[in-house]
Amino acid sequence: MSKVLSPSPLPYDVGRLKELSSDEVKLMPKLTYCGHSCALIESEAGNVIIDPFLTGNPLASHTPEQIPKLSAVLLTHGHADHLGDTIRLAKRDGAPVVATYELAAYCQSKGTEAVTMNIGGSYQADWGRVKLVQAWHSSSYQEGSETIYTGMPTGVIYSVEGKTIYHLGDTGLFSDLELIGKWNGPIDVALIPIGDHFTMGIDEAVEAARLVGAKRVIPIHYNTFPPIECDPEEFKKKVADAGGRVEVMKPGEVVEL
Repeated sequence: MSKVLSPSPLPYDVGRLKELSSDEVKLMPKLTYCGHSCALIESEAGNVIIDPFLTGNPLASHTPEQIPKLSAVLLTHGHADHLGDTIRLAKRDGAPVVATYELAAYCQSKGTEAVTMNIGGSYQADWGRVKLVQAWHSSSYQEGSETIYTGMPTGVIYSVEGKTIYHLGDTGLFSDLELIGKWNGPIDVALIPIGDHFTMGIDEAVEAARLVGAKRVIPIHYNTFPPIECDPEEFKKKVADAGGRVEVMKPGEVVEL
């Protein structure tokens, strides 16, 4: 069973850390579930956040001010409940927005740094490696009465310090999830939407978990709004019955990777 860490107390002996040199201490990367589809991944290489919808998110565990200094912001697509506080956080820290060409370019037009990518491509930086893969959804941003096209939706595969996290983004079920999992694996953690209505529902998400073959799965994109209300414990049981492992995380909880 993986260890679920609360924000406090610290999950290590601070006194002991003070006795050790920096070469002797290496903290494991950790993932904080911030609610909806937002994940904060912290490591010695740097901090990245995926789909930082915090302001206006009734389940958000953090305000933008509580997010630590970021090395990058990774986006799956341009809908408001994923783009969220991207511009604010990226400009605050001088962190690049890493996304499809159209979405990253939109953020750049608002004053951020950007890494413009597309599906199938990868990008290596000091803070980790990003690969964009397919997702079946849509992607746009509403600015007043104008609908801005923000490219194709994606899943994001982020690798850092020997760990690989696959955020499926908003998607329906599709068979190439198996190829994505095998080609980019082993996947340590997969974040899979389960809320139905805008994405796959629980039963499709169970099959998605089987196809991806991650060591553990974290359900996302549920219970934020009435149309996507569902029971993550049902998902957990069905995945367990199929031989998989699920961590149901409350917003603000942390797991070591």
